Amino acid sequence: MRINKYLAECGFASRRASEKIITDGRVKINGKTVTEFAVSVEEGDFVTVDGKRAEPIHKHIYLMLNKPKGCITTTSDEKGRKTVMDLLGKKFEGKRIFPVGRLDYDTEGLLLLTTDGDLCNRISHPRNEITKTYIAKIENEVSEDELNNIRGGVILDGVKTKHCRVSVLEFDGKITRLEVVISEGRNRQVRRMFETINREVIFLKRVGVGELKLGGLGRGEWRELKPKEIEYLKKV
Repeated sequence: MRINKYLAECGFASRRASEKIITDGRVKINGKTVTEFAVSVEEGDFVTVDGKRAEPIHKHIYLMLNKPKGCITTTSDEKGRKTVMDLLGKKFEGKRIFPVGRLDYDTEGLLLLTTDGDLCNRISHPRNEITKTYIAKIENEVSEDELNNIRGGVILDGVKTKHCRVSVLEFDGKITRLEVVISEGRNRQVRRMFETINREVIFLKRVGVGELKLGGLGRGEWRELKPKEIEYLKKV
């Protein structure tokens, strides 16, 4: 088994994040530092990361969190800011659990966390095109022409976004409430898409990842995924 996949199965990080751990020289196999992804782990090998033994996890943890604003999507923060891990309490202390993808500081809603690096890689990989559903609020009315510009794709960082679905849910005379469904995961993508038409997203909440829905989970609350939800993610 390739060393990056092995570390993912041990719950150290996703397969992609494990690659940086390897290139940083933090991994040893049988006492020898490895920095190449092509290295394989054989049965009986003794693998360590920063001196701690890496062993595959036999029962993974799968969680859904309703991330509030004002909280960063990371396992730790050198500036001492509140992280999504702080919301889990002490139940998972010592567990190598990490978020799947990101929600920015000012965005709230559905965030998955797991110890399963392979699953994290599968959900995050662009080729799988798992949809993410958001509720967005924008001041004033948004025209169909503006929405069609978003739907057809806009240029971000020199690359056109994929077609997406945007539907008006409500306009109360002051605020337009929209449902936005994208199949990519670029940094701050929804907010930046609307910036291209000179519109500011004043509220953004992710309410779905693929077939998984946030439902009635309160802000800052979490729950374990149901068996059928885990099964769905493993088939993506």
